[in-house]
Amino acid sequence: MVNSSNKLRRSRRNRVIAGICGGLGEFFGISAFWFRLLFLILLLPGGLPGLIPYFIMWVIIPKASR
Repeated sequence: MVNSSNKLRRSRRNRVIAGICGGLGEFFGISAFWFRLLFLILLLPGGLPGLIPYFIMWVIIPKASR
């Protein structure tokens, strides 16, 4: 369930590369593992189906404030 008071931000605490999956996990209230698994599955057919959305989100989603 989406928390309406919570804005989508890249995570500073739960990050591996850019904090995209951690931020999505915090926003949707589920483990970041599931988003990491999704991007990994999208990378398998050749890379672009997973890399393009990840890099777009990296650019447009702001970092969380401290």
